[in-house]
Amino acid sequence: MADAKYAIVADIGGTNARFSRVNLQDLSLDKVQVFACADFASLADALQHYREQQQLSLGDVAIAIACPVQGDEVRMTNFHWQFSIQAMKQQLRLSTLLVMNDFTAVAMCLPVVQQGQSVQIGQGQPKQGHPMAVLGAGTGLGVGHLLPLTGGLYLPLPGEGGHTDWAPVTAQEWAIHQFLAAKYGHVSPERLLSGPGLEDLYLAIADYQQRAVEPLSAAAITAAAEQGDDAVAVATLEQFFASLGSLAGDLALTLSTAGGVFIGGGIVPRLLPLLERSAFRSRFEQKGRFQAFNQAIPTYVITAEQPGLTGAALYLKQTMTQQTQSD
Repeated sequence: MADAKYAIVADIGGTNARFSRVNLQDLSLDKVQVFACADFASLADALQHYREQQQLSLGDVAIAIACPVQGDEVRMTNFHWQFSIQAMKQQLRLSTLLVMNDFTAVAMCLPVVQQGQSVQIGQGQPKQGHPMAVLGAGTGLGVGHLLPLTGGLYLPLPGEGGHTDWAPVTAQEWAIHQFLAAKYGHVSPERLLSGPGLEDLYLAIADYQQRAVEPLSAAAITAAAEQGDDAVAVATLEQFFASLGSLAGDLALTLSTAGGVFIGGGIVPRLLPLLERSAFRSRFEQKGRFQAFNQAIPTYVITAEQPGLTGAALYLKQTMTQQTQSD
């Protein structure tokens, strides 16, 4: 690809659909637009609207979407859009249509964000060529890994690690577990480490501290914690970051992610000062006999504005390059 090669990338959530043009040479993004999913009957309609609005006739498209992608038929988890990848490719006359889980895309962005679009928390040095992990709290909790391959290629490993069993450690956490189990039955990390999780965590900690509080939104809880004028909100964010650190440490152990563990999502990058003062890193390292193992692994917060779009772009570039080489 000696000349500039452009494509379209998209990051589709349950509420908003983000589209961008990408230069596949340097992965730079432009013509970024955000649409409300509810304004369109289908993803194909939204993509076609973007192409017409931006006067783009590009036929190579990569889409990151917030649901499992395990075959041709894709059905969104938190919105009504569903489609056949092949049918949409034919309908819009696309040369390439690559559809992936949203955290597949976030995992694929890690080689790019390593180069200055992330902030390290604590000690550790990354080892080149070793696996990496990523987790991100937003509406839900996304988890993924990335394996470097030979020849500068990468293999993303999406998963549903946000829905495993949450492991309480302290007395407060055992009380939180009981509170959440009474409400939901199964207590997964996502029940704490998400926007809705923050809201439940606030009520659970108030119950543990025997304080009477009114329910608050996740935005109100984080604002109150930043201001420091609500003791329960402060304790909620402290617990949030401690549990985030424990889960990040588990991911590091699971796949020996000496390349680093990265934190994305919509919540944490906006709260860096609180994170840096929290127990996040100490809980990441507190793994008994494997404390020294985790101490050597670096942790980062992703500060890139559009990690999903960037990751989708890198995956598309890699896929198209492989196809060209095999022809």
